[in-house]
Amino acid sequence: MTETAESKANEIEFDPKALQRKYREEREKRMNTQTSRHYVKLRGQFEKLYEDPNADPDFKRDPVQKEMDLAIIGGGYGGLLSGAEARRAGVENICIIERGADIGGTWYWNQYPGAACDVESYIYLPLLEEIGGIPPTKYATAPEIHAHTKKIAEKFDLYRDALLQTVATEVFWNDETEKWTIRTDRGDEIVARYLVTCTGPMTEPKLPSIPGIETFKGHTFHTSRWDFEYTGGDNKGGLTGLAGKKVAIVGTGATAIQCVPHLAEGAEHLYVVQRTPSSIHYRGDRPTDPDWAASLQPGWQKERMENFTTAFHGGKVEVDMVNDEWTQSFFNAADADAGGEFTPAQLANFRKMEYARKRVDDIVKDEDAAEGLKAWYNFFCKRPCFHDEYLPAFNRDNVTLVNTDGRGMERVDETGFFVGDTHYEVDCIIFSTGFEVGTSHRSRAGFTLRGREGITLDEHWADGVRTLHGIHVHGFPNYFYIGGLEQSARTANFAHTLTEQSAHLGYIFKHCTDNCTKTIEASTEGEQYWVDRIVYIATENKIGSQNTRFQEECTPGYYNNEGQPKRVAVQNGAYGLGPMAYFDELAQWRKEGHCKGLTITPARHLND
Repeated sequence: MTETAESKANEIEFDPKALQRKYREEREKRMNTQTSRHYVKLRGQFEKLYEDPNADPDFKRDPVQKEMDLAIIGGGYGGLLSGAEARRAGVENICIIERGADIGGTWYWNQYPGAACDVESYIYLPLLEEIGGIPPTKYATAPEIHAHTKKIAEKFDLYRDALLQTVATEVFWNDETEKWTIRTDRGDEIVARYLVTCTGPMTEPKLPSIPGIETFKGHTFHTSRWDFEYTGGDNKGGLTGLAGKKVAIVGTGATAIQCVPHLAEGAEHLYVVQRTPSSIHYRGDRPTDPDWAASLQPGWQKERMENFTTAFHGGKVEVDMVNDEWTQSFFNAADADAGGEFTPAQLANFRKMEYARKRVDDIVKDEDAAEGLKAWYNFFCKRPCFHDEYLPAFNRDNVTLVNTDGRGMERVDETGFFVGDTHYEVDCIIFSTGFEVGTSHRSRAGFTLRGREGITLDEHWADGVRTLHGIHVHGFPNYFYIGGLEQSARTANFAHTLTEQSAHLGYIFKHCTDNCTKTIEASTEGEQYWVDRIVYIATENKIGSQNTRFQEECTPGYYNNEGQPKRVAVQNGAYGLGPMAYFDELAQWRKEGHCKGLTITPARHLND
């Protein structure tokens, strides 16, 4: 964002009370519909939509039975970084179990046209200094990110024992052998001393529960399982298969923002079906400056990651290294002396969103479409989006915004869909409707995790999440929960959190487990300490009440449980002092060197 643009944003005049009323009105529209709170799994009659379009449908292999030092469920960033740090710490036999036909996680599944990361590539691609290479542009595309994940796997020899196109179905701790058993849909039985799960907070795709959705006779697919065989083209676009076809895309979140411009170019007509608009902010992608890249000194990526995370969460930095709209606060110095019922942070939030709405007016020519595309809620009520081609797509004659004004698509029949009394006939419906969030671990991960005495993780967490550092769980020995959103750090650059957690894991393997010859588990006291710490930080700083109030004011979405924040949110929430403080607390724990809060015992079966 340029200084000129920032100064223009600071000149915007607005009435905060009027905006607050408008936000409340828009929220109430969406709270009055039940559509947003129900979804359908891609199972049963929708099983075809769940299948991996990039996998070999004829893939077969014999069942595997083997013992490993470490089993990792999930082959995305979390699994790869955990494997890399474990390998660095001396763990030899590592088995990654991944449902995809390749590693990569999100960046294996998300191959839709335009898929890219909206966090700067220089801080989002982990281990860049070690793996080598500098991304060609400020923001990396999905194929580039996937290629980077493969380099991590290759460098740390994580393909060697990996089981791809394989789904864990049963995972349990055997107290006699002091090992984990993992059974899969291919008849495998993996026995491992240590277990890491990195299944991610958003991995299970879902469909909206729309009456008649199963009756549509045209073509359908979910964006996480993009059907290039039908559309033609690739990640860069060129969807020639849509020529002469009328297409509807349902949902206007981060995925739709990226693929709509390509759908608009390929389809005869595109209907963008919107329940709630996303806020669309300036992206400003550009080639990497070779002189800048050549000037980088060792340790640059860690420094840049920390600079971004600090700036994004409102901390002071001498220089904003990333300097994009994630880190721009739109804070006006005059707000500090304004007084009144609104804080400077609230006023900056209003200004940031007013600037985003002004951007819609500046770009979209049709007044009705422009009004429908404006987001009337606070920044971060929904995940903000950064794109420079989405809004211009609505200036095309073949693109129609179907603004449902919060109601969503009302019903589907054999030839199309209804919004109000209007029927839209289409050849294809693409569902950009996201993933399960906030459901049980069993529902999201796809397997039941059983610890001591057969207790499941969902049962252990029945009254709220309980961990040490958001990683260890009492009653689940030798188990590490990596990449969860509960009781750890939440930040826009999720790769930063995973980098820090995996480094912590590497320390534990190297300094607490005696080269994989001990059992290690959160003690009752250690787990309770962390639960109390999460609650205390939130309560002392009024984070819990502030967050609940903020979320209750937000439009319905997955950030706030569709407008109904859970009352256990304080205990289940993030580390309240922010991600940098969380990372510092882990570092201090390692510096003390006592593995405090963990029960470490010699294994009874060292020779098994």
